[in-house]
Amino acid sequence: MDKIDYSVVIPVYNSEGTLLELHRRLSEVMKRLHCSYEFIFVDDGSIDDSWKLLQKIKKEDEKITAIRLNKNFGQHNATFCGFSFAKGNYMITIDDDLQIPPGEIIKLIDKQKENEAELVYGTYRKKQHGYARNLGTKYARKSSGRVLGRSNPETSFRLIEREIIQKVLDHHQHFVYIDELLNWYTDNIAFAQVEHRKRENSKSGYNSRKFLSLISNVIIYYTNIPLRFMVYGGLIASAFFIVLTSYFVIAKIFFNVPVLGYTSLITAILFSTSLIMFCLGVIGEYLRRIYMVQNKKPPYSIKKII
Repeated sequence: MDKIDYSVVIPVYNSEGTLLELHRRLSEVMKRLHCSYEFIFVDDGSIDDSWKLLQKIKKEDEKITAIRLNKNFGQHNATFCGFSFAKGNYMITIDDDLQIPPGEIIKLIDKQKENEAELVYGTYRKKQHGYARNLGTKYARKSSGRVLGRSNPETSFRLIEREIIQKVLDHHQHFVYIDELLNWYTDNIAFAQVEHRKRENSKSGYNSRKFLSLISNVIIYYTNIPLRFMVYGGLIASAFFIVLTSYFVIAKIFFNVPVLGYTSLITAILFSTSLIMFCLGVIGEYLRRIYMVQNKKPPYSIKKII
């Protein structure tokens, strides 16, 4: 397999309004760089005419690989799929909505050459989303970054060295969180400030439900926080009830104070039962994820490649 300089991986979801312009501008940028390149578009279960447009673009440009997934697996899984087909010495990931001008790719490349970094993130001074989307993205990124114990850039605009990608591709869990995998394998990271524009043609594929799903998946798949919460929560609850029980026993034996009846009893029962049920729910969720991993459920399923 012949290596090329750069592979640009673009996950696509309901982007019929931007695909033609995105391809045109990407082609112009890469030609200006006088390098070998390829584009890998991964249609992540679009329900509009995105796939038809990708077929049209493919007929006009032999440097394109277009992959259609069977359903919507999510941006990270679609990008992961694109990595497995990329031949470049460096991978560049960029969204399909033109909010990041393709010309900003040059900044990533310049920063990588300047710092000899294995991973370069494009960062924004100000994101041009709506207030709710900005707030949701910031919360999702900071939450996942906090639970993972490291900084988490608010961007999917990246340049990655091939050696890092090869290591990432060894992971086969159902849920893929690319930034955690990349940060696991390298600390040689640089940041380039890039432009971020307002969305013009398409609606975002992300919503509150998807953000919450992303955070919960990151916590379950990549941390042991729920299990630690069960341990420490159980210890705190046990200590509380030991102290409370000791208080009632001492009050009854030494001071002949009547022990409170129904209210204290039902409160203790309901609290302890709810804690047990919560812990069982956490264990059940981990067992479900383990079952998915043991059954080797793939992170994506390909319907067609052109």
